[in-house]
Amino acid sequence: MDVPLTTWIAVPLIGGLIGYLTNWLAVKMIFRPIKPVKILGIRIQGLIGRRQSELAASIGSVVGDHLVSHEDIVKGFEKVDLHALLGEVLKRGMAKKIDGLKSLPLIGGFLTDERIEDLRKSITEGILEHKALIFEKLEEAVEQGLDVEEMVREKVEGFEVRTLETLVLQVARKELRAIEILGLLLGALIGVAQVFVIGLSA
Repeated sequence: MDVPLTTWIAVPLIGGLIGYLTNWLAVKMIFRPIKPVKILGIRIQGLIGRRQSELAASIGSVVGDHLVSHEDIVKGFEKVDLHALLGEVLKRGMAKKIDGLKSLPLIGGFLTDERIEDLRKSITEGILEHKALIFEKLEEAVEQGLDVEEMVREKVEGFEVRTLETLVLQVARKELRAIEILGLLLGALIGVAQVFVIGLSA
């Protein structure tokens, strides 16, 4: 098998270069060109830009059906300190009314800070006795007013392709780079095999 050393070097090198460039181009064409262009009468556009609407619908469906439910959102509300929240709301909401009552000659003398605080606590505790009902109504309101699937679909569909590209690369940059390197290695191996076949047939 009399094959020159230059052939053993050049053919795998060219094969590796072709494999690398092919995979590099394939990765780039996931996103680019962002806007459709025509080359020799053929319309070319990156996969993400061309199918953004379908991608948005698919992501919305997955998130809405499997990742985030109305029950999950309400469970998140259950972690909120309702006692402190209601206390603060009542404090701000009642402030003007209490100031007005304090200015009245007879009633104002009875409205000490301690009595006002006791009143707020009493109202808060009275409301929290119906905590289960609050969350039940809250879940109904979320279910009627919040379509998670539609919200996600609209968000993804409204993204610029460059933004989607950035998001994908943040997650999969190493994997996409590995695809490019794999093209280099496979191309080089094919080049070695070609030289071996040439040598056998010589």
